[in-house]
Amino acid sequence: MTDEGERPKPCEKPPAREITSEELLRGQSELLIRHGEELYRLKLTRNQKLILQK
Repeated sequence: MTDEGERPKPCEKPPAREITSEELLRGQSELLIRHGEELYRLKLTRNQKLILQK
């Protein structure tokens, strides 16, 4: 039993992992990502934008 005013702490999620696009692409302009049975393509454009295509 807790004292009045004390509440059990909710389960906290760890912070999301952060990675740079440079780390992902490793000097390439395209990366293939398998998610389950699907294959996705992450592309870096000439304007330095990222596009994710199925």
